[in-house]
Amino acid sequence: MRDDIKAGNHFPDYELPDHLGEPRRLSDLQGDAPMVLTLLRGLFCPKDRQQLHQLVPFHDECVVGYTRLVSITTDNDLVEVNELRQGVGAHWPFLYDAERVIADDLGIHEYTDEKHRPMIPYTFVLEPGLTIHAVYPGYWYWGRPSLHELRQDLRTITRQIRPDWKIDTPEMQQKWENGEKDAFFPYGRSMKEVVATMNGG
Repeated sequence: MRDDIKAGNHFPDYELPDHLGEPRRLSDLQGDAPMVLTLLRGLFCPKDRQQLHQLVPFHDECVVGYTRLVSITTDNDLVEVNELRQGVGAHWPFLYDAERVIADDLGIHEYTDEKHRPMIPYTFVLEPGLTIHAVYPGYWYWGRPSLHELRQDLRTITRQIRPDWKIDTPEMQQKWENGEKDAFFPYGRSMKEVVATMNGG
């Protein structure tokens, strides 16, 4: 892994095709929300499928918590990426990196698998602006974050980025009464932005 890929630094803003074949940029998928990004081997990997099965019900929490969930695989085509996504019942954006752009750029080729040539699985928890909050290496399954760990990370991020985390203060009530609604999420955002966040982009 590149030395600069660590907490406090920015994750690269990759653009890759999604499960519909449309090019998607990570920053556009994230918007101004926290994001959980999983880098996966792909359809062949039972560890990836197990992690995704855990994330499927967790995605419902992400929707109401205004958090984005995105997965990137090293599957080779649309059929494989959609078989993985549909096979686990996922409803968030899946991107695929058939050219191994991320593996090359980050230096995470899984050199022990010469057949599939995947990237080493990682899970990143990102603050807005693709700022890295936490990194979980998942070559071994137990290196991947539990849902409890993700909730703790997202609680910390949300507390930092949402002024209305402590809504029951005289200062916040005064802001509301003064019409300063940008301090209250999702007020001050367009309905299109809010709906996109809730629907997973």
